[in-house]
Amino acid sequence: MNPPAAAESRPAWRLATRRVSDQELEVTLSGRWCLSEQLPPVHELEKAFFEGLTTLRVVATELGEWDTGLPAFFAGVVKMGAERGFSVEQQGLPEGVQRLITMAFAVPEQAVAGRRARPAGLLDRVGTATLEFVRTAPEMIRFLGEITLSFGRLLTGRARFRLNDLWVEIEEVGPRALGIVSVISFLVGLILAYLGADQLKMVGAQIFIADLVAIGMVREVGALMTGIIIAGRTGAAFAAQLGTMQVNEEMDAFRTLGISQIDFLVLPRMLALMLMVPLLTLYASFVGMLAGLLVSATIFDIGMFEYYTETLRALTLNHFFVGLSKGTVYGAMVAFSGCLRGIQCGRNAEAVGRAATSAVVTGILLITITASFMTIIYYRLGI
Repeated sequence: MNPPAAAESRPAWRLATRRVSDQELEVTLSGRWCLSEQLPPVHELEKAFFEGLTTLRVVATELGEWDTGLPAFFAGVVKMGAERGFSVEQQGLPEGVQRLITMAFAVPEQAVAGRRARPAGLLDRVGTATLEFVRTAPEMIRFLGEITLSFGRLLTGRARFRLNDLWVEIEEVGPRALGIVSVISFLVGLILAYLGADQLKMVGAQIFIADLVAIGMVREVGALMTGIIIAGRTGAAFAAQLGTMQVNEEMDAFRTLGISQIDFLVLPRMLALMLMVPLLTLYASFVGMLAGLLVSATIFDIGMFEYYTETLRALTLNHFFVGLSKGTVYGAMVAFSGCLRGIQCGRNAEAVGRAATSAVVTGILLITITASFMTIIYYRLGI
């Protein structure tokens, strides 16, 4: 004889509630709590809630087989309790369920994609940036002091780093950057030549395109463009490398072994950029002048020999001194920002990406500030 249809649809799980006191509610679980049993929704318990409830206690002495449906159910109960102001005592649940619920609330809830917070206003962003700068300024000054001490140890022969690391960094930031520097410098030289020619042709002085391109590239544009290119290419790489070492706890290993991170990691990178960026600046200036020669000879009918002679007349050693000094400073700024953000990096992959982005922004900002100050100083000194 077949059992009644009602018995076939009866759930294998059972949920009972009992009001123990004016503040405590007892929930008793029994039977089989598996996803295949069509477990009850969390709001089923709302019928048993009462005014003044502060504690919900769980009893599961007769609990049978269970799977992830049980911790999912009680995770919702815990969340509901946090919203309504009562606590859930989980001691009556199996130990595995308690661990799963703890893990579920250990990671903060992520924002849903597509639901972005309302953008902050201009004053909010300025205030946040100012507070962040004030917070990180002491760290930047401390890091600058550590680099200064490291250079002092280098001059006295006490700095500890591998010479092979220096050569590797020199190869990475120098010869391997020639391609992108060549392309950008050539295009910038073309732009300078066209802009200058557009104005000079009004007075029939196209020959002075050579002066404009040569002085502009050697004194300002060559060093500035090289610094920005290196900030995006090498500064971000430095931050990512050191940030990854921070994530892998290699920085902690250096401290444990008593090895200075500044000497071993930062100093070779700083030296490599300070040595190679001035050379890249010279190269960028030469490529830019070639672009100006191409425009003058093909568009404005200026002879190559005339352009060459005018370039030699316009350039002096002062111009080269200014360009090389700016390239050296820009290289130091890029290395400083990249290594600083890398060492400040957090302990996860997302932090590495933020460090690389911050290194580029900081490097370009420092280059812009130092370029302004150096231009004013050289102007005042008549150099």
